[in-house]
Amino acid sequence: ESRPFASYGSALHIALPQAPRAGQLLTLLIDYEAGEGPGVCWLSPEQTAGKQKPYMYTQGQAVLNRSFFPCFDTPSVKFTYSASVKVPEGFTAVMSATSWEKQKDNTFVFKMSQPIPSYLIALVVGDIVSADVGPRSRVWAEPCLIEAAKKEYDGVIEEFLVVGEKLFGPYVWGRYDILFMPPSFPFGGMENPCLTFVTPCLLAGDRSLVDVIIHEISHSWFGNLVTNATWGEFWLNEGFTMYAQRRISTEVYGLPYTCLEAATGRALLRQHMDATGEDHPLNKLRVVIEPGFCLFLGVNPDDTYNETPYEKGYCFVSYLAHLVGNQSKFDTFLQAYVNRFKFQSITADDTLGFFLEYFPELKEKGVDSIPGFEFDRWLNTPGWPPYLPDLSPGQQLMRPADELAELWAADGLNMEAIEAVDITGWRTYQLVYFLDQVLQKSPLPEGNVKRLSKMYPKISKAQNAELRLRWCQIVLKNNLEAEYSKVKDFLHSQGKQKYTLPLYRAMWGGSEATRALAMETFSATAPQLHVNVQNYVKKILGLGGAE
Repeated sequence: ESRPFASYGSALHIALPQAPRAGQLLTLLIDYEAGEGPGVCWLSPEQTAGKQKPYMYTQGQAVLNRSFFPCFDTPSVKFTYSASVKVPEGFTAVMSATSWEKQKDNTFVFKMSQPIPSYLIALVVGDIVSADVGPRSRVWAEPCLIEAAKKEYDGVIEEFLVVGEKLFGPYVWGRYDILFMPPSFPFGGMENPCLTFVTPCLLAGDRSLVDVIIHEISHSWFGNLVTNATWGEFWLNEGFTMYAQRRISTEVYGLPYTCLEAATGRALLRQHMDATGEDHPLNKLRVVIEPGFCLFLGVNPDDTYNETPYEKGYCFVSYLAHLVGNQSKFDTFLQAYVNRFKFQSITADDTLGFFLEYFPELKEKGVDSIPGFEFDRWLNTPGWPPYLPDLSPGQQLMRPADELAELWAADGLNMEAIEAVDITGWRTYQLVYFLDQVLQKSPLPEGNVKRLSKMYPKISKAQNAELRLRWCQIVLKNNLEAEYSKVKDFLHSQGKQKYTLPLYRAMWGGSEATRALAMETFSATAPQLHVNVQNYVKKILGLGGAE
């Protein structure tokens, strides 16, 4: 029988004909129908890149897969799975599985041989094709995107995997494939094992955003292999993954660049804490999940999504590394940690207990209770991290960007000084940092942004989504009507929540012309947006969207 459980699902209770013995293996067959729930997304052809055929995908994190199939929908339970999926002619099915084969009648058979939590099971059915980009990697995408995907990712994934294995131990999932989702996919990435889902915004055309994949690759050890047992300790997934991502990035791109990227992350944490107030209960690492309150709950996983488990979690892992005081010793600890807890779901107490057991000299010194830095305080007190890792190596990249932004914000432009700064060698995050400074100083004196646009086509004509977002924000903040079409084009090209909502907020908070632009753009693009994003935009535009 089905009994009430919570606003997000019901409990299936099953009475057995006789009481089972402990350890007895049971086979249970459940007949069910699904497809209406929030975990299953059906896209019309206009929501895809090719605009020809419909598409469907599932998104399980955190508690949405219960609307896709009956399961123990908690990260504390892990299991293997297999599936047989029959699809119409002209469509292909892919899943987060270690093996797949196509059989007759357009039926695909999948098997995941490693135990995973329910939220990592994912299915896509669409008009999709694949191309190899490495010895154990391929990219999947709609036919119109496959060439761009292959060009952008050829050879790079293997480099990241090899560094990850060197740092954290063997990659246990066999393949690492990437699926480029339709433009309406509202998230950046989802680390489904063997098959990461990512936004097509990562196809910048010049490999400038490939490092975003490092985050999803890092989940192969932290999150997918060693998993938080409850969503209240989500930092065990995300804080460790941010740390791992930045370790790989340091090996591949060097420390200054990684510090610059981490500085943009810290700025996002600052913005978040300023917006919510530092003492908001979500701003601690161990969030108490009461029956009516669950991280990532309800229809939209982004409703309570915030930077704390990522960036404050990163600071706590960095603090543990700081206590050890030696990078290679801490790297070795991380390997031992993964090896000790692989295929398990654990709590922060397990993690910290193992840390003190692994470093008995630190346990003896009582590092878990240093005043102001107590482990208990890290976990249970909301607010700004007690310890911040040193990001000063990033200064050599930040300083020139700061100085250049100052020059562009001046009343009389000193073109000689501006022309002396060569930005052709700047990588994405250095340009992003520069544009963030320009945006903070906006509106600039009359005419400056127009000249900036002409001087740096690398920025004003960029295909890179992170640069496009910031350039559009600068255009709006400075009322540069000549380039409003760029805002419209960007919003027509993708529906990622992180890019879409800030631009609608900027347009709605601006002039009458920008408000008209918002209305016109939304009425043209609404059908191609994810329903949650549509509702958020309606709310911004005062059109009575849902909470």
